[in-house]
Amino acid sequence: MKSLFEESTLQEIETRITKLSNTSNPTWGKMDVSQMFYHCQFPLKIALHKDHPQLKPSLLAKLFFKKALYNDKLWKKNLPTHSKLKVVEQKEFDKEKEELLNLVIEFSNQRDKKVWDPHPMFGKFTQDQWGKMQYKHLDHHLQQFNV
Repeated sequence: MKSLFEESTLQEIETRITKLSNTSNPTWGKMDVSQMFYHCQFPLKIALHKDHPQLKPSLLAKLFFKKALYNDKLWKKNLPTHSKLKVVEQKEFDKEKEELLNLVIEFSNQRDKKVWDPHPMFGKFTQDQWGKMQYKHLDHHLQQFNV
């Protein structure tokens, strides 16, 4: 699994994001591209301790979904989204795109960080797992929009 801590992977993600326009359409799901940009900010904000929805620890999530966040198996289309991470309101394309790119870079710049606070829902992750799961989430949604 690629990691957002790898320079080549960071460049790949940035390129894929910049290929999207406000008229890009998803191949599955309900979010438009601006909503997807906003949604993809949540995991990055959690990792960076920025403003994000309050998520509660979940034993079921830890037992049944945690490893799927960073393993090599692709996620299925239309997986359910936690209610606090759903985006239904309209968002502004340029603003959300810029914010997502900024967060991706800010997160990637943490590549030398050794100690991470636990995820509010899933608990502890290693630095390697943080990098992989951020890539995997972004990759999943960029595939949703064919980039």
